[in-house]
Amino acid sequence: MKGLAKVKALLPKLSPSDAKIGQYLLDHPQLVKKSSSPELAKAIGVSQSTIVKFSQKLGYRGFSEMKLKLYENELAYQPVSRKMIHGSITRNDHPDLVMEKLLASKHQSLERTVILNDGEQVQNAAQFLHLAEKIQVAGVGASSLVAKDLAFKLMKIGHAVHAEHDTHVQIANASALNDKDVLVALSYSGRSQEVIKIAQLACSKGAKVITVSQFAPTPLDKYADIKLVSAADEEQIRSSSITARDSQLMITDLLFIALTQLEEQADQLIEQSKSAVAALKQ
Repeated sequence: MKGLAKVKALLPKLSPSDAKIGQYLLDHPQLVKKSSSPELAKAIGVSQSTIVKFSQKLGYRGFSEMKLKLYENELAYQPVSRKMIHGSITRNDHPDLVMEKLLASKHQSLERTVILNDGEQVQNAAQFLHLAEKIQVAGVGASSLVAKDLAFKLMKIGHAVHAEHDTHVQIANASALNDKDVLVALSYSGRSQEVIKIAQLACSKGAKVITVSQFAPTPLDKYADIKLVSAADEEQIRSSSITARDSQLMITDLLFIALTQLEEQADQLIEQSKSAVAALKQ
């Protein structure tokens, strides 16, 4: 039994709050399809965590997956080919359907990332960055792009940051770290040998290590003073590290915002940066 039929069948057995959610899913499909989990929680009068837990009780990983699965039979366009090219996206999916599926996948990834991280851990990591004399951000492949993005943001507010694509340069830089420095190590799998080697070296030099990897235990965890979690989609078919990159960007953006909250001069430095760039656009 799948989708709305399952919700309808379970309705008499649900707790009052879950029954309230289930009835709303049955009565207002168009509103639910357009709602985020916070919006739905507000409309029903329950907490966002109750919505997420309800989704998981039905066997889904989160609200986004539940929403997609519950109403997938109502989609007007049915693909000719069922060959998957990324997640649940098939080769012949209409662009509108591709957008809907990709958005649902990204939303689910970001929602899980928020749920799996503790705000205090993010603040503690930002405190490490605040006190650091030098910061190195390490990553390979798609993670190296996220590393560059974080480095640009931190340099904008006055921090000394290194983020290099070349692995040999990253390892050389890590060898020069000390107990006043911080390494941010990005690897969704937590198994990238280059990143593990860099983290190991930084740890041996006394530097603080912040890792960003998946929730499950990984070899990279061994060197982490603080572990932050990035949650990608769990689909078997991936054409690229799309949602893993998105969730890493979520974490690094959270770190940047937490750091600007700590540092009063950050606002002034950001405005200076905006003014300097604006001069080039006149």
